[in-house]
Amino acid sequence: MRALVWNGVNDLAVETVEDPRILNPRDVVLQVSLTTTCGSDLHFIDGYLPGMQPGDVFGHEFMGVITEVGSEVRDRKVGDRVVVPSFIACGACWYCEREMYSLCDTTNPNAELQQPLLGYPSGGIYGYTHPFGGYAGSHAQFVRVPFGDVNCFPVPEGVDDVSALFTSDAVPTGYMGADFCDISPGDTIAVFGAGAVGLMAAASAKLMGADRVIVVDRLPERLELARDRLGLETVDYSQVDSVQEVLRESTGGRGPDAVIEAVGMEGHGTGLQQVLDRAKQAVRAETDRATPLREAVLACRKGGVVSVLGVYGLTDSFPTGVVLNKGLTIRSAQQHGQRYVPRLLRHLAAGELDTSFLATHRMPLEEAVEGYRIFKEKEDGCLRAVFQP
Repeated sequence: MRALVWNGVNDLAVETVEDPRILNPRDVVLQVSLTTTCGSDLHFIDGYLPGMQPGDVFGHEFMGVITEVGSEVRDRKVGDRVVVPSFIACGACWYCEREMYSLCDTTNPNAELQQPLLGYPSGGIYGYTHPFGGYAGSHAQFVRVPFGDVNCFPVPEGVDDVSALFTSDAVPTGYMGADFCDISPGDTIAVFGAGAVGLMAAASAKLMGADRVIVVDRLPERLELARDRLGLETVDYSQVDSVQEVLRESTGGRGPDAVIEAVGMEGHGTGLQQVLDRAKQAVRAETDRATPLREAVLACRKGGVVSVLGVYGLTDSFPTGVVLNKGLTIRSAQQHGQRYVPRLLRHLAAGELDTSFLATHRMPLEEAVEGYRIFKEKEDGCLRAVFQP
């Protein structure tokens, strides 16, 4: 089959690789209908996250049609049109029973590669470095899905493939970030980052009853989507002296009740700290340009929640004293997709949520290298590039 592979830092290629096959009786094989770029992919493409090997197929946000099922698969069948969360869950371990699916104790066969850094390993994920399991990813014609009954969710009639695609990762990640904020009527939520995850976090916060949602970014086309498509307030941080001051003034001096950080380790910003971060990241003295994370902590009101969705490694100059003295609660996780996908599909089917506008660029898988270039450079207003194998 054809697949997009990683051959080194900023070295991608579409090549012919072996077809996946059933390895365990609860596996299914999926013919990929659509798969999409994700900002977290850029971290290993650019060399900031270790653990990729030449020839690895990557990609973790996808949907498709089941073509083969293992002998112990009971609830899914050949021909089902399904969407698959990016993290792989077993459905039966202590964490899965408590709906913390990305922390699954069963699905990461390379736990020993993570444990020295994390203390305890996460679950496995498709196409996202060997410390995260070494699974082949979704930028391919076919993909193996372990624990098919747990990880494949049928797409309702009336929900098109493009809309369903983003319930694999971007939408449940954003929705989880809003869920972490414990939103009450009258709350003001600020969202740092207007990529696909940030926009879905903002839309979810509104869906959950926030009175005001304020999106912070620097790209005009993304801020326009937040305003015109989602009806939200926006701040262009490159055009103001202080985002903190703008948020403080717009909330009567108190600050947002919660802040969702949806940028991650390759964030942009202004000021001396951004210059220092860039220099240290360039020589690998730290992995993160964490200006948005620091800003989120500083901007949140006292006693509020900072919900961290961006992927980070080793962050320098983190304002721990601010967290302590303001009494902040920090909540974070890789997305527990299996908890949220069913309700998100219901929202889509009821017309309560729109995800289709995230697909700004569509192209065949053979053009995926160019698709990632456009996505990385944010060229031509690219929010997400969607590949059709």
